Amino acid sequence: MTARARMNVYFTPELLAQVEALALRRQVSKSAIVEAAVASFLSGDSAEKLEAAMSRRLDKLGRQVDALDEDLAVLGETVSLFVQFWLLVTPPVPDGAQASAKAKGAERFKGFMLTLGKRLATGDRFLKELSRDIDSFENKASDDATTSGDLA
Repeated sequence: MTARARMNVYFTPELLAQVEALALRRQVSKSAIVEAAVASFLSGDSAEKLEAAMSRRLDKLGRQVDALDEDLAVLGETVSLFVQFWLLVTPPVPDGAQASAKAKGAERFKGFMLTLGKRLATGDRFLKELSRDIDSFENKASDDATTSGDLA
């Protein structure tokens, strides 16, 4: 274990808040944040090192944006297909049933919102569930093909 010496330093409240926020985000101590910052300052990081680090971070952000773009495209297509299907199969509501249809719609929407809130709270997302469903469907299809091939 390396020996450590205590040192008291003073920060502006704004800078201290930033250090505390970073420590919480990274789940490290404030001392570790300050120590890394001082070491970086004293090491005289070259411009090339800083540029390489920035380039890696930008590349990572670019990949994340690409993944979000793909997810958004899937969700847009999903909503579009659902709306199209719903409009095709839902008959118009007669004038005499408008009030009861509105009440039933409000009740169903409340249930939908509660279910959505629960799903968002658990972190289980539609696209993850969709990929699991597709994998299980493909596995079942290949199992069925193998089984039907055995019967022939």
